[in-house]
Amino acid sequence: MRTLIFATNNKHKLEEVQALTGNRFKLKTLEEIGCFDDIPETGHTFRENASQKSHYLAANFKVDCFADDSGLEVDALNGDPGVYSARYSGTRDSEKNLQLVLEKMKGKEDRKARFRCVISLIINGKEYFFEGTVEGTIAHEKSGIDGFGYDPIFTPEGYSKTFAEMDPDEKNAISHRGQAVNALISFLNKI
Repeated sequence: MRTLIFATNNKHKLEEVQALTGNRFKLKTLEEIGCFDDIPETGHTFRENASQKSHYLAANFKVDCFADDSGLEVDALNGDPGVYSARYSGTRDSEKNLQLVLEKMKGKEDRKARFRCVISLIINGKEYFFEGTVEGTIAHEKSGIDGFGYDPIFTPEGYSKTFAEMDPDEKNAISHRGQAVNALISFLNKI
């Protein structure tokens, strides 16, 4: 079984991806390889940030690895919060970030938004990218208790409920991260 490092310490995210990869690959977190570094994320795009994280691991730990970067893009906010989704309010407090989006969206008719995810995989010294996007709208108020981040205010296109109102399987079947991870897995299963 081949080992791949996933640039995360989020055990839930790791379990979700491991379940999809099956037993061909053993995934490990940053903590499991002794990486406690504050990995830089100074890119201006999701692709740049994901690439920066995977290159950092490959260069410093000499491992096959992958990293993701994702976030919310709101048309009426000129694409914000974008790459700053996790720290939009100046903190990593997801509730403050969500409330800031709702505050800035007050009175705006154009509610179009999307979640975008990019994964950078470095394997055998080569880099590959996988992407996923889900279109939708920003709700006027929070709704739902599942999910995390902006899930309580994002309603995917074709649905009448937010990501936070969906059960995890329903969300993962259409989500930006689910799309990118499925593309990654499809690639890994061919090599």
